[in-house]
Amino acid sequence: MRVPHPIPYQGSKRGIAREILKYFPPHVSRLVEPFAGSAAVTIAAAAFGRAERFWINDLNAPLMRLWEVILHEPERIAEDYRNLWKEQLGREREYYDFIRNKFNQTHRPDYLLYLLARCVKASVRYNAKGEFNQSPDNRRRGMHPATMRWHIITTSRLLKGKTLITAWDYRDVLENVGSDDLVYMDPPYQGVCRGRDPRYYTRIDHEEFIDWLHRLNVRDIPYLLSYDGYNDLRRYAKPLPDYLKLTRMEVRAGRSSQATLLGIEAYTVESLYLSPALLARLDSLPQKSFKQRSYTLFEAS
Repeated sequence: MRVPHPIPYQGSKRGIAREILKYFPPHVSRLVEPFAGSAAVTIAAAAFGRAERFWINDLNAPLMRLWEVILHEPERIAEDYRNLWKEQLGREREYYDFIRNKFNQTHRPDYLLYLLARCVKASVRYNAKGEFNQSPDNRRRGMHPATMRWHIITTSRLLKGKTLITAWDYRDVLENVGSDDLVYMDPPYQGVCRGRDPRYYTRIDHEEFIDWLHRLNVRDIPYLLSYDGYNDLRRYAKPLPDYLKLTRMEVRAGRSSQATLLGIEAYTVESLYLSPALLARLDSLPQKSFKQRSYTLFEAS
């Protein structure tokens, strides 16, 4: 089936969501995404009947408010987006700047959806104050309202009534999951950016995150983790310790957009780590697994 995707997001797992679903156990009571973003894996799992219930979380509260409206007031947000899209015609750049300023003052969900549909490469950026500051893509007007409406309405039908939405710290989410849950984590990659990463409200501490993975293992919580990758230009990520006993799989994610901008043809491979508790619940693995590789930041290939 055609899987909806109402929230454009650079780095979304939309393109490889079906591959990730191959590593789900036969029965999932609830799928939990502590770093949900565009919730691509959750939407795919709902579309293909791979989980009964869902919990999507992100520290970005305005984003999660948008998710609330998409699920519970789909007709309203679709109409609000249509009105914004039509009002921009003939003054697209000026209107984008106006809506961006209004969003930073109000955090209205329809303003955020419009900005996500219009900003450069669907790439969210925030300044030190937490304000949305990405520029518009002046070559396009954003997703057509009729197309956006289909994505919104279809997503609402898939998730409404069986999805918990929160804007918690990821640690609070992991504290409240159980052994019947399946946790999928796609945190900010360590090594993609030095210093403050403007794509996220906050960074996560690598060592503390490792400790939380260990806690999940002790509690026998099954989880999947997207955490590093490589392409023909570079390899990146801090190493994950061997004592976590994670099984690493490679998922081919297609052509590198960054390399394309440089005029280079390079293809990205993402790592997907399976926890011991998850591995014990799988009948078999769909492809060859790999031992963990330890990459230094921006290591040349």
